[in-house]
Amino acid sequence: MQPEMSLVTAAPPNNVDQIFPEVDMSAADSSSIVRATVVQASTVVQASTVFYDTPATLGKAERLLAEAADNGSQLVVFPEAFIGGYPRGSSFELAIGARTAKGRDDFRKYHASAIHVPGPEVERLAEMAKKYKVFLVMGVIEREGYTLYCTVLFFDSQGQFLGKHRKLMPTALERCIWGFGDGSTIPVFDTPIGKIGAAICWENRMPSLRTAMYAKGIEIYCAPTADSRETWLASMTHIALEGGCFVLSANQFCRRKDYPPSPEYMFSGSEESLTPDSVVCAGGSSIISPLGIVLAGPNYKGEALITADLDLGDIARAKFDFDVVGHYSRPEVFSLNIREHPRKAVSFSTTPKVMKDESVNK
Repeated sequence: MQPEMSLVTAAPPNNVDQIFPEVDMSAADSSSIVRATVVQASTVVQASTVFYDTPATLGKAERLLAEAADNGSQLVVFPEAFIGGYPRGSSFELAIGARTAKGRDDFRKYHASAIHVPGPEVERLAEMAKKYKVFLVMGVIEREGYTLYCTVLFFDSQGQFLGKHRKLMPTALERCIWGFGDGSTIPVFDTPIGKIGAAICWENRMPSLRTAMYAKGIEIYCAPTADSRETWLASMTHIALEGGCFVLSANQFCRRKDYPPSPEYMFSGSEESLTPDSVVCAGGSSIISPLGIVLAGPNYKGEALITADLDLGDIARAKFDFDVVGHYSRPEVFSLNIREHPRKAVSFSTTPKVMKDESVNK
């Protein structure tokens, strides 16, 4: 039986009926309220579900999205790699100069659970966003050919796929499993509920990436992650203060039993010490205001929908103190150049055919 999802809501307004996903927001109105939810859930539907089951994960995503929408949420943010799965603890049996047959097959299964962008899973997510009238930010594992990317997808409340961000810098062993994003997927989308973008897990520690998004005017900074340590909250609070933006960090809450049993799936270095109920990722999802106030979370207790009402007027209140790319910048001293064109390993150019002047041959 699927356990009941915990709902954590911060500072509900007096009249919830005034908040709808299709809110009409004037650009001149800097004091609008947006209800946002970060989802803290594992990719599995129940303990017996296979980790690599993408259709089942999509089904769970829709149930979570429906619950958030029922609570009046206009924006819903899911964790890193929610679709496709975060391979926590797995080494894919890698060693310098060596691979194993099992490790290769582990990658084959992981590759099969990833999704094409665009593709049928993207279309289904778009349908969900439209059905529940929410802006959706979803962490996925994307495949392009035989290379995988840790990616965030963005959808508006009309079901339009807005675009994607690929993780620029995978961390540690992730670099052996995932490819690297480039400057062509660092978007900030101007939407009726604010300017939305995302950075994934430890790339949030990259000052140049953050500054690029600040320069694009980000207002709702989404931070899907796999880091459940208590120090993560300090990073999120700093980004909110530095950027004068709301920060929404979503992480999974997982136990050992949420992954396939050993020896099919092994937690490298710790498998023998784990029980089925051992917590392998404690979540810690949170929502932070531009003034550095923790509006909701962090939650380390279990699966939850963590919700807060974002007063967009707080952005101007915060930037009165500190505007990192505005009145608090020193462009005559510091500058940053962003290369936004795609970086391809192979480019093809066709030489135009030269048409002979027939008159010459006459």
